Amino acid sequence: MRTPLIDNLQYANFSPRIFAQMREGGVDAVHVTIAYHESFREMVLNLERWNRWFEDHPDLIIRGTTSADVTRAQETNRTAIFFGFQNPSPIEDDIGLVEICHQLGIRFMQLTYNNQSLLATGCYEEEDTGLTRMGKQVVTEMNRVGMVVDMSHSAERSTLEAIEHSSRPIAITHANPHWWHAALRNKSDTVLSALTQAGGMLGFSMYPHHLAGGGACTLESFCAMIAEAARRYGAQNLGIGSDLCQDQPDSVVEWMRVGRWSKVIDYGEGSASNAGFPPMPSWFVDNRDFSNIRTGLTEQGLSTAEVDGIMGGNWHRFYSESFAPL
Repeated sequence: MRTPLIDNLQYANFSPRIFAQMREGGVDAVHVTIAYHESFREMVLNLERWNRWFEDHPDLIIRGTTSADVTRAQETNRTAIFFGFQNPSPIEDDIGLVEICHQLGIRFMQLTYNNQSLLATGCYEEEDTGLTRMGKQVVTEMNRVGMVVDMSHSAERSTLEAIEHSSRPIAITHANPHWWHAALRNKSDTVLSALTQAGGMLGFSMYPHHLAGGGACTLESFCAMIAEAARRYGAQNLGIGSDLCQDQPDSVVEWMRVGRWSKVIDYGEGSASNAGFPPMPSWFVDNRDFSNIRTGLTEQGLSTAEVDGIMGGNWHRFYSESFAPL
């Protein structure tokens, strides 16, 4: 069986049309964001919606909770959908909800979005105080039950402390190196070295604010960056986390950045003039375009095994090592 194709982060406005595009693109598994600022109950309502999609479109998608579900999706020509949080909001202030969320199928949780949370500091804060007392205990609990610590939107000290405190490898599911593009959300060489040396995974983002040149970023530049990252950190620690937000209205950007904490939008990654979703690069518009990245990586001189790993094999291995309780 071929190595699976896995995108380890999307927040599209999902629909049967997008599910069909996943199949056209040969995407075997997608980690989807099930919550940003939602409470536990609101997150459960999002799960209800996904259960209806699984019921209505069993020929296109299946629910994923283990690495074996990726293989099952391949064998049945479907896409396995894995759930994650981009904020710890759904666990509220109750550490017991970590295990409950894992039992509901959640496999990734960011310790912060862009702001300070009860667990750690987000990348938009001026002061990074690292993991909180609760944060350290939640990381330990996530390790125990088999939920992956994700630090994609977290600040530097908090991320380094999460890597150090976690007894299992963590992930940065959707970000790029700061040395390639100095976006606030992209990660320093110090962080990426520590992450990968500890066995953690980096998923490269195609969200334009994270790209050198934004929506005008070339495929060659993006793939050359991945090739350099493979040289620095090892290709076995790299994957794709596209951060695809296909078909979302601009109002969702405001929800992502504002939530309930503020009355004004935090532009952070862009100015007021580009507060909406920026245009995607021409070489990656939807799930049918992953073959462009494979071609670009091959043209950078990466081996077939390295390309297969980056396009999904490495995430598949990481799933097999991360989702089961200790």
